[in-house]
Amino acid sequence: MAQVLPAETDLRRVIGDGDTVPDGAVDGLADADLLELYRQLVLLRTYDERSLVYHRQGRIGTYAMYWGHEAMQVGAAYALDREDWIFPSYRESAIGLLRDMTTATILSWWRGHPAGWWNPREFNVASLCVPIATQVPHAAGFAWGKRLRGERTCTLVFFGDGATSEGAFHEGANFAAVMRAPLVLFCNNNQWAISTPLEAQTAAAALVDKAAGYGMPGVRVDGGDVLAIYEATAEAVERARAGEGPTFIEAVTYRCAPHGTADDPTAYADFERIEEEKRHECVGRYEQYLRRRGLLTDELVEQTRQEALLAMREGIAAAEAEPQADPSEVFDHAYVDPPPGVRHG
Repeated sequence: MAQVLPAETDLRRVIGDGDTVPDGAVDGLADADLLELYRQLVLLRTYDERSLVYHRQGRIGTYAMYWGHEAMQVGAAYALDREDWIFPSYRESAIGLLRDMTTATILSWWRGHPAGWWNPREFNVASLCVPIATQVPHAAGFAWGKRLRGERTCTLVFFGDGATSEGAFHEGANFAAVMRAPLVLFCNNNQWAISTPLEAQTAAAALVDKAAGYGMPGVRVDGGDVLAIYEATAEAVERARAGEGPTFIEAVTYRCAPHGTADDPTAYADFERIEEEKRHECVGRYEQYLRRRGLLTDELVEQTRQEALLAMREGIAAAEAEPQADPSEVFDHAYVDPPPGVRHG
């Protein structure tokens, strides 16, 4: 097994601080993999930052930011095989970019345009789930179905800390454990459920402690360390493929951005804490790690950023070039026989 550096409160961590805590390494990742992880991190970061700009320009609708959460998404997705499935929440809206989905498709989703409806089977990425935790039983049932078919497919479901207080999470986690479904339950604990702090929604000392109640192992990992996340997820995937059932991963981070563009965090946020957390954000931490290993140059950093910016510019241009949607499409799959008010409205 790869070395995992000790860290406070039992968090698994690989990336050091460049000073007193040395860097670790992860088995199975070549230099090319380490650079690909960086490319994906920059792509997701750029998508998030530009989407916020597009929203302010009135070019997309209400948007849920994930700034500072990129390591969780990239590290977890990189541990999966292409045939494995991902069930995202709205916080992982751009996860399809890691499966070659176009930026235009995801931007169209936020624009409320049918061009943003993708076929889940094409990318093995389920539709985004906005209701809290309802994707957990979806993923559990899907994973169980794959097991019944004798397939080696693993399923990973993303959800936030607030989801662990919902009944749908309990039902999905319990079902997955009882049926030994090949599922990874990946909790993004950014310590806020919209404006509700973690300590106001659960009495658990750590969310990972809840895993024991379902008879599954739990892992607590630094949510800003892409390598630790990759390693923890890879171990959970290996366990799932071996028929040993689900694993709960709690990735601990801090939400530095508002809950979404409709949120006003001035009513509840600790801005001193936010500024402190920003100094340790995941993309910068990983960039410094690669520089310490001699893998990253200024030229490569700039090239990677420019490629990501180009993808965003091309994506918004393609999304805005889509013809205006017919409003009646909203009802195409809702009624066999549309009522008069819909037919003639």
